[in-house]
Amino acid sequence: MKPTTRLSRTSARTLLAAGLVASLALATGCAKSEDGDKSSVSQDKGDSGQVVSEPSEGSGPACAIDAYGGKKLDLKTATVGFSQSEKEANPFRIAETASIKAEAKKRGVKLLTANAQSQFSKQISDVQDLIAKGADLLVIAPLNSDGWEPVLRAASAKHIPIITIDRKINAKACKDYVSFIGSDFVEQGKRAADQMIKSTGGKGDVAILLGAAGNNVTTERTKGFQDRIKEKAPDLKVVFKQTGEFAREKGQQVTEQLIQSKPGINGIYAENDEMGLGAVNALKGAGKKAGDVKIVTVDGTRNAVQGIVDGWIDGVIESNPRFGPLAFQTLDTFTKGTKVSQDIVIKDSAYTKGNAKADLGKAY
Repeated sequence: MKPTTRLSRTSARTLLAAGLVASLALATGCAKSEDGDKSSVSQDKGDSGQVVSEPSEGSGPACAIDAYGGKKLDLKTATVGFSQSEKEANPFRIAETASIKAEAKKRGVKLLTANAQSQFSKQISDVQDLIAKGADLLVIAPLNSDGWEPVLRAASAKHIPIITIDRKINAKACKDYVSFIGSDFVEQGKRAADQMIKSTGGKGDVAILLGAAGNNVTTERTKGFQDRIKEKAPDLKVVFKQTGEFAREKGQQVTEQLIQSKPGINGIYAENDEMGLGAVNALKGAGKKAGDVKIVTVDGTRNAVQGIVDGWIDGVIESNPRFGPLAFQTLDTFTKGTKVSQDIVIKDSAYTKGNAKADLGKAY
């Protein structure tokens, strides 16, 4: 995605080595998975591929298959297991899973899938089951960052390479897993703060709708936002923080509480779009008008971008969920014996009042 106006650029991070392209287009369609899901998912128009932040060879810690303890193989003949963490009521998860399936279909790769339905114990058993079913490679979207030891032991025993996407696990890269592919979440928080400062004039009281506890996304998006506010807008005070668990209904409930306890709130930073849309519902229910409370969110879903067009949301920092092309390219590069980076950080765009209407079709 390449909206015409950006709040800022993600800082350069460690990147893929030789063989990784800078931009990868998402294929149309949906792969037939072993769980019997044959539904088709339409793909958005425009550039939907993720782009690595300023690709440069050898720019950070890398992982080679020999060091990891794996073996070379042809991805086309391999079985890939994909573990989704959350219920696919969230557009981010819908787009993420669709992207993985579409790329598997495009490459002719056998794909096994599982969905943990937002239950961490189920995700652990899901991945163990994928291993038991013969997965040669694993792509995991972790629900939590901790508690992965049983999976890591099982994968290590069979020398199965693991790629994590969108969230990190607390383990050692190139030992317990190969690479993490995702956004710079601290930077996302900083960019959200920049937009909030612009929208509020750098003064007033703001609230944070925190994401789910127990993962690095919530921690880092919060840190980035608070650090930037403290640095650039000391007159903008964070007076309320409560988890909305990355869910729209919970975000609405928390915002209803917020309106009762802090009726003069000037801004709300929602750490994902779903909570932000819940906040919009709460504000409408309280009789507020569009723009009365400045809302900044993170993700880039179509409904949130439409919220900018409608005047209820001031800015959306993109977090691109279309990991399929980049994840499979990483696996292909790695299993051929070429080093890949341990941290692969993607560029994220942003939606503002200046580009939301024109770029609505690029949202997911």
